[in-house]
Amino acid sequence: MLRRDVVDHALARRALLRSIYGGGLFTTTSAYDVCDAGVFLKRAAEAYGVTTARTCPICRKLPLAEVAWVYGDAIGDYAGSARSPAQLEALAAAYPDFSVHEVEVCQGCGWNHLVRSFRTGTPGTSPARRVRRSTG
Repeated sequence: MLRRDVVDHALARRALLRSIYGGGLFTTTSAYDVCDAGVFLKRAAEAYGVTTARTCPICRKLPLAEVAWVYGDAIGDYAGSARSPAQLEALAAAYPDFSVHEVEVCQGCGWNHLVRSFRTGTPGTSPARRVRRSTG
């Protein structure tokens, strides 16, 4: 699967964790604020996610799961849903262009953060854009 326009959100993650564990005067975020994964996100991570070797940076007990969410007009009813890696490969082969957001989730404390986002799909099969021509 070809990944285009990859954005890694590791810097934002580090900044957020620093604001929690910084301990300085400007610590504005608590662990309670970031452990807000809802039931739907946790279930999606359990059903479609891939367990990683990384442990949760908040509770430091459980391994994190990464789950992929797909978005885009080209994929129709699949947009806004979680997908397994195999399903993601199948969508990428069948559709011209859509975006993927990979989120890490802790089943224990509810930590979740966007890990990376990218565009994928079958290259070169995007429908041609209609060009509006003026008659004046």
